[in-house]
Amino acid sequence: MRNLVLFIAASLDGYIATKDESLDWLFKVEGEGDNGYSEFYNTVDTVLMGKKTYDWIMKYETGEFPYRDKECYVFTRSSIVDTENVSFINEDVSDFIKKLKNQLGDNIWIVGGGEMLHSLLEEKLVDEIILTIAPVIIGTGIPLFKEGDFHLNMSLINSRTFNQFAELHYEVKRE
Repeated sequence: MRNLVLFIAASLDGYIATKDESLDWLFKVEGEGDNGYSEFYNTVDTVLMGKKTYDWIMKYETGEFPYRDKECYVFTRSSIVDTENVSFINEDVSDFIKKLKNQLGDNIWIVGGGEMLHSLLEEKLVDEIILTIAPVIIGTGIPLFKEGDFHLNMSLINSRTFNQFAELHYEVKRE
């Protein structure tokens, strides 16, 4: 079975972006190389994201689509025609991901989408969380984890630093 992995950066106070979706605070932190991104990226063959995350990427990323060499699924409530790089999925997220996890392949990366992540955590479908903490407190913004009625225990399997960033790699415990 393939692993579903959240690989993401957050502020020390648990936000992934400001209220206006800015990541400027993140890019001001002095890292090291690409802060482990390439190493992680080479472990996945599939990326998942919600429509809001996809729209943000299309608005702010310049050049080619950043995940063009991976299978990319965008979850949406709308009916949208697939592109060369993206398949738009308008079906139950949990059911779709359960099918993906049972296929042969490498890890599956949850790129973003707070609503999608929240439902995946509630359904206990996430296998690993790789969280890179930036030494910044932004006070308000888009939280990494939404409040909810679920509980997950994890085990720290690795930690390392990239200059000012601290990466924590957790495995979700199955009970």
